[in-house]
Amino acid sequence: MLFRSERRWNLIAQTTLMARSAFGPPGAERHWTDGWDGYPAARTRLLNAIATRRVPGPLVLSGDVHSHVVANLKANFEDSNSPVIASEFCCTSISSLGPPQARVDASRAANPHIRHARSDQRGYIELEIDAAHARADLITVDDPTDPQSATRVDTRFVV
Repeated sequence: MLFRSERRWNLIAQTTLMARSAFGPPGAERHWTDGWDGYPAARTRLLNAIATRRVPGPLVLSGDVHSHVVANLKANFEDSNSPVIASEFCCTSISSLGPPQARVDASRAANPHIRHARSDQRGYIELEIDAAHARADLITVDDPTDPQSATRVDTRFVV
């Protein structure tokens, strides 16, 4: 993987949620192993490499979980004092349904690094990057069954 120290931002585009995504009651959490949770050692190596090399502005762009998710990525998700290494923006689907929002909400206690998670909305992300900031607008579609549907900014995050 090529990181550029002379650039303000280093984008890592990949296919699934990188953040830990535990679900279930505290102490008995389970993990979705079809994503990075199935490869925790590889995720730790990647995030440690970003931290060790002091890669400027690492932004992870993800998808394929049918939910908008914004997360702080850490080398150790179990340690609340572990520093944030990168920011992750995971895009929902335009029309495919996501997991039940109640299940997403219930998992939030086990995932304090996840800043935003909505599986009950369809849409996309608009990312605007300049020298000082990266802004992610999470756009939702009012009616995903209507090609003429209105869209709106559900929330905005700035790094």
